[in-house]
Amino acid sequence: MCGRFSQSLTREEYLAELVGTAERRIAGDHEPIARYNVAPGTKVLLLSERNNALHLDAVHWGYAPDWWTKAPLINARAETAATSRMFKPLWQHGRTIVFADGWYEWRRENDSKQPYFIHRKDGRPIFMAAIGSPPFERGDSNEGFLIVTTAADKGLIDIHERRPLVLPPTAARAWMHQNLNTKEVQQIAHDCSQPAEDFTWHAVTTAVGSVKSQEKKLISPMI
Repeated sequence: MCGRFSQSLTREEYLAELVGTAERRIAGDHEPIARYNVAPGTKVLLLSERNNALHLDAVHWGYAPDWWTKAPLINARAETAATSRMFKPLWQHGRTIVFADGWYEWRRENDSKQPYFIHRKDGRPIFMAAIGSPPFERGDSNEGFLIVTTAADKGLIDIHERRPLVLPPTAARAWMHQNLNTKEVQQIAHDCSQPAEDFTWHAVTTAVGSVKSQEKKLISPMI
């Protein structure tokens, strides 16, 4: 699953990995976002495609349509979202990307839960597939978005059995195209996930458990 992640670089650093300046209508911003502990229930910067250009919007992390009576959901399974009553409309019309440095998972060790930070070995940004309720530019908390997850494989399964669907830049751009049919979207989700070999992880401070903690030390290895 994915319940916390880091989004700390500047917008330009993330966008430069994904697309040229001519293909987006996003104002330049070279100030670090500096969110080392992004949590559900907060607004998160999302990339989406509208009118053949990329747009960046702050969108509520969590999804609960009017008929849903439980707590908002924060993840959707790639294996079932395309046919789910709740997620099918989002899968078809609300595909978006969350950029990040990496994400956190907790593993039970010695009768306590130890948090780990999982990130690319080369230190480059990651692009997590997400689905949400457009239009994202409305800026309110109606319904919101979810991060798409898939089964963990190889070493990542030692941390958690689920992981975000992380896409390489080319696939991330394709994920946001609005003219794809369901089969094409499912193919991206099935074939283009960033392989486990690209990632590494390390134990981090338990301070990440508090949503109030936002320091850079949260992503640093425990000494």
